[in-house]
Amino acid sequence: MSWISGPVVRARVTGSVVMQEQVAVGQDRLVGEVIRLDGDLATVQVYEETAGMQPGDPVFGMGMPLSVELGPGLLGNVFDGIQRPLEVLAERSGSFIERGVTAEALDRQREWSFTPAASVGDVLGPGDLIGSVPETQLIEHRILVPPGVTGRLSWVAPEGSYTVDQQVATVTGEAADMPIKLFMRWAVRSPRPVGQRLAPSTPLKTGQRVIDTLFPIAKGGTAAVPGGFGAGKTVLQQALAKWSDADIVVYIGCGERGNEMTDVLTEFPKLRDPLSGRPLMERTILIANTSNMPVAAREASIYTGITLAEYYRDMGYDVALMADSTSRWAEALREISGRLEEMPAEEGFPAYLSSRLASFYERAGRVTTQSGRQGSVTVVGAVSPPSGDFSEPVTQQTRRFIRTFWALDKSLAAARHFPSVNWLESYSGYLEDVTGWWMEEVDPDWPKLRQAAMETLQQESQLAEIVQLVGADSLPDQERYTLFIAGLIKQAFLQQNALDPIDAYSSPEKQVAILHLLMHAQGRGRAIIDQGCPVGRLTGEIALWPRLIRAKATVANQDLEQIASLGRSLDEALDEIERQYQPKQEGLI
Repeated sequence: MSWISGPVVRARVTGSVVMQEQVAVGQDRLVGEVIRLDGDLATVQVYEETAGMQPGDPVFGMGMPLSVELGPGLLGNVFDGIQRPLEVLAERSGSFIERGVTAEALDRQREWSFTPAASVGDVLGPGDLIGSVPETQLIEHRILVPPGVTGRLSWVAPEGSYTVDQQVATVTGEAADMPIKLFMRWAVRSPRPVGQRLAPSTPLKTGQRVIDTLFPIAKGGTAAVPGGFGAGKTVLQQALAKWSDADIVVYIGCGERGNEMTDVLTEFPKLRDPLSGRPLMERTILIANTSNMPVAAREASIYTGITLAEYYRDMGYDVALMADSTSRWAEALREISGRLEEMPAEEGFPAYLSSRLASFYERAGRVTTQSGRQGSVTVVGAVSPPSGDFSEPVTQQTRRFIRTFWALDKSLAAARHFPSVNWLESYSGYLEDVTGWWMEEVDPDWPKLRQAAMETLQQESQLAEIVQLVGADSLPDQERYTLFIAGLIKQAFLQQNALDPIDAYSSPEKQVAILHLLMHAQGRGRAIIDQGCPVGRLTGEIALWPRLIRAKATVANQDLEQIASLGRSLDEALDEIERQYQPKQEGLI
């Protein structure tokens, strides 16, 4: 080693080394990766604290790229950015991780019940099923032929219990025999191959009304959640991780504060999966790389998470990946770039920021695997722009590569409106893709209801400027009623309490039922106003409006008849008012 600057070191090469090769740095054999080669000088990015190291310390090549272990035992576990299990590290070094402490990602002592699914003599290709392991009660772990391997199955282990590093099959190819174990390694920076990319068509159901109905995301899609400090990014992503209908959830805490990750680590093990009633951790992987951990490991954590997600996608599962936040990841890129003395671009970020973001988000998608299964990886990345400025580089570059943009508004959060998704700045590029599903599976009127609600909210925004100048009382009755209905949409539909046992998750059927009721009230009210009724009678004399607002938290997803009953009661109240303003018929002569 000849030069040290924070997490970046330079060393003279005396043997064979290649780009992105994993290395062990110093006497403590810290984990590192070769990121530049210039003649016999290698630049290494170190993923642990380098304090105390000095020129002359050795650097050892590992002969493989920075990789993760893929096999049974990933679900329910908590790893750091380079896939070290934090629970094991805590047992070995205490509350604070000591430098150089290592642990294998998968437990080598634990035995798994293996059931073969292929027979000797079968011709197998990449992704074909060899056997299965019940990893949790929710997820069956499928042991597949690794990518790039084709041949005849010459041996398969009988049904029984095996550790992850025991051989369970042999595939004989043209050149040699390929031993198959319960786990494999994969380079984190290399996307796993797929058969074909498919168009998104099914929404990722999140249970969050503002997302599912106004700004939906499809399975295999990409979304960004930008927002300033305190806008609710972490809470929203945690809600998505808890309630989305993905089979597997990978949650990456990348550079977040320790107290926020502590909340995640203490809360998730207590949560129950809403569909099965089992612990949510049985289908969740947590990657914790907090702000006080080595900065270089943030950069690796994103790739570690997406590789784990692709692994389960190849088994045929729908995976949701939550990255919180990509801004901290970009800051790690900026710091490392500065130490490499690279020419900075806008706000000091490296010029290759956009290409790195693109390479991350393009690994999302709904695909047919090499063996013909269908799976998906949905990526939701939080962005933390300073002072909530969406014009800063990370937010702007991210918008180039995502199709759904959930803009969080600090003013909405200050008004206690959560989720604080701004309905004027947000958008979804998956509306056309998922409309067919909503119309077939939920309600054929869904696109009309959504459009009507969005138009009402946009009209309310335009009228708000006039109200600030001359007051609401100066507006015509129809426009005052529009403001009233927009207020109902915000309170009864868009606001959602993540801590309420009923309101935390809203089924698609309940979302449509509430929206139907709101839009019906809007249409009936406008017709009655056209007959000469003052708007004050509609807004002031009908006592059911508070019940309509509370329906989101009082009506369970399976009790939608209560919403229908509320609609009938509202119609009765409106009928009573309407009768007083119907034109009188002239008597016959």
